[in-house]
Amino acid sequence: MARIPQVTIVGAGMIVHDQILPSLLQLQRIGRIGEITVVDARRRPVEALAKAEGILRAFPGQSFRSLPDSGDPDKLQPDLFRGVIESMPAGNIVFTAVPDQLHYNIILTALRNNQHVCTVKPLVLKYQQALEIEREAFSRGLVVGIEYHKRFDDRSFMARRKYREGWFGEFRLGTARLFEKWYYRHSNFQNWMTTENSDSFTYIGCHYVDLLHYITGLLPASVSVYGIRDRYPNGNEGFLWTDARVIWNNGACLNVQDGLGFPDAAPGTNTQGMMLYCSDGKMGGLIEHHDQFRGLKYSYLRQPADDGATIYAEPSPDYFQYLDLGGPGFVPVGYGYRSVEYLIGNCIRAASIESLAERQKLLSEIDAAGIMATPANSSYNELVIEAGRQSILNGGREVRIEYGEKPHVQTA
Repeated sequence: MARIPQVTIVGAGMIVHDQILPSLLQLQRIGRIGEITVVDARRRPVEALAKAEGILRAFPGQSFRSLPDSGDPDKLQPDLFRGVIESMPAGNIVFTAVPDQLHYNIILTALRNNQHVCTVKPLVLKYQQALEIEREAFSRGLVVGIEYHKRFDDRSFMARRKYREGWFGEFRLGTARLFEKWYYRHSNFQNWMTTENSDSFTYIGCHYVDLLHYITGLLPASVSVYGIRDRYPNGNEGFLWTDARVIWNNGACLNVQDGLGFPDAAPGTNTQGMMLYCSDGKMGGLIEHHDQFRGLKYSYLRQPADDGATIYAEPSPDYFQYLDLGGPGFVPVGYGYRSVEYLIGNCIRAASIESLAERQKLLSEIDAAGIMATPANSSYNELVIEAGRQSILNGGREVRIEYGEKPHVQTA
């Protein structure tokens, strides 16, 4: 019988509360994983997770280990994760859920301590870092899965299959957008998603760049990102509005607009979607996804307590919801849960294999299948991010992506 792995989450922010921790608690409930540890640089965020009403109602009788577990709730302990990972027996799982610029050190720490890795997107901010992670993981037979959850939306699976079967022709021109609500500016984003570290395209727009490749198999060839500087409530400056143009290796163009500016009073949790125009040279094809609105309209009797929630709401049933299926607590469903389940499932598969050669064979099979993003099959994302950061810091100047023996980016 395969050993049940333990999971350590590094980070305790919004995505951990909304998707990652509930998904892992469900996997724990059904016996697929064992102890869950959440470690953060400060105690306050993990305390808030432990008291989160929605999680407590959904998972009665379940708990997780919180670190730090004592002391000043706001004292910074940025290297605490290192000792926690070093104390884990080999062959378990580390889930990285921290600001983009911190991924690299945490992932390498986990790999060098022989832990499988799941991480929120993007993997890292530079291609060479992705390459180093790929080589380190393969040499040890360890899974690294990147949580691009839009891949696990049924709409994405449908479009991918139909496109690759030739039903649309070839992608030629498209637009995509993803604007998060204004209240994100009041969150921890204002402490890390600043001009020197990241931007709206890097953090949000990468979803649709990844998704276009996932559907079509095309590779991005050049990137131009124009960013508008704006201030967070704490005075920090960020590129909080971005407009990107991504040219693909067939000459097609995708325009991607992102920002932290969707009105808090608007009924959805965000606005997002894409429209892709395609052709076989004789006829036109179309893929249009309205990803923020899934056909529901609710008007409540009182104001919900959640940030950004409205009395009149247009909720999505597809990304992540808790359902009452008759048992104790609630069951998480949606492509947010499916994504975490898939990544953890691949880690469990690898952890059950003792032979390094057999684990490496499995890694190659996962890479080739292309369903889960890995350093080996999705490093085009890091090339796009690296090019995008060069572009946005230079007023939107076009930056080319060169593939071949030594992929790199260079100013056009």
